[in-house]
Amino acid sequence: MAHRNGPDVTGPDRGATPMIVSMEQVVEHTLARKSPPSLSEAGNGTIGAGETARTPDGIHRLLLATDLSAASERAADEAILLAVESGAQLVVLSVIDPGRLRLPGGRILRRVDQERSRIEIGVQMVVGRALAAGARAAFLVWEGDPAEAILAASEAENVDVIVLGSHRRGLLGRLILGSTSARVSEQAQRRVLVVPR
Repeated sequence: MAHRNGPDVTGPDRGATPMIVSMEQVVEHTLARKSPPSLSEAGNGTIGAGETARTPDGIHRLLLATDLSAASERAADEAILLAVESGAQLVVLSVIDPGRLRLPGGRILRRVDQERSRIEIGVQMVVGRALAAGARAAFLVWEGDPAEAILAASEAENVDVIVLGSHRRGLLGRLILGSTSARVSEQAQRRVLVVPR
């Protein structure tokens, strides 16, 4: 179930190509207004940190997907900087995963309404930081599988770039839990900026 908070944020369809880019490349491109690369120039459509390639122009709307953890803090800083530098609208999204609110055996760790209150306070703080830095910002709190919600929100809000942090789980953690950032990067119809912790 989607739940919208903050001011209405909409925009025209821009048909972005999914890409992973470094923050420096996005900011450099935005300031230089370079032309977009072809997929052959960008390889398979992904650009890792430290690689050099031109990024597509037209960053008007950014989606910061955050779980409000330490791993997401750097991603929030990078998204705010990019929003300020590009003049883009920043949409801060946090997702309530109901499956993570229960302990093994079915005991409830927190109720959804308690988690929503906690998350709304956290995302409002991120929006406040963005506004103080000079960015335009709003927030959303959705429920469901985090990767699926991020992908759905990126489409619903018609963003140009998705920014999210990486938890750098070990091999076992990735096998058991999967990686939200990897799933979003693989399935997004938008450019994706994964900011390492």
